[in-house]
Amino acid sequence: MYSMLAICCMVLMMSACGGASQEGDTNVVSEEQPNNTPLGQASVVDDVSAANILQVAIGSPDHTTLVAAVQAAHIEHVLVNAGPLTVFAPNDAAFAKLPEGTVENLVKPENIATLTTILTRHAAPGSYDIEALKKEARKGRKLYMATGDYLEVTVEGEDVFVNGCKIIGTIQTSNGIINVIETVILPK
Repeated sequence: MYSMLAICCMVLMMSACGGASQEGDTNVVSEEQPNNTPLGQASVVDDVSAANILQVAIGSPDHTTLVAAVQAAHIEHVLVNAGPLTVFAPNDAAFAKLPEGTVENLVKPENIATLTTILTRHAAPGSYDIEALKKEARKGRKLYMATGDYLEVTVEGEDVFVNGCKIIGTIQTSNGIINVIETVILPK
């Protein structure tokens, strides 16, 4: 009985793994980045399901610098996990406000740890759309970030700010929320 069950499970696993490259298949897996770093779930191309945080960012013409930084830090897998996750996503204009050469310096291999810390400071476990952030601000709560930092949420009129960075747009994704911001959140 148990051996028959084990054989059935093996057959199902092999058939599920073996068909990823067949014509008409909607899930395609690319196993590694050019530098031989495995991508895991981030390498799955799925044009049927709702887009996750990474897929939305990749598709945004205003977040090319953020996507390049995430790829340089090799943290794509974080943005495709089940979540929920809230990402405060600086747009390209936010990165352009940094001193000249900052981004180029951060994406160098020797600075990946610093880059990773800066990027994870932009992520909070949980789902925080504008209304949830306003609620946190009313209660005087700070937002817990993936780095272990707590950032202040404030409201001025209808505008919501996280750590002084204005949220200029919100996008719901399959695994959380993207709040677009116009400034990069840096350590003080």
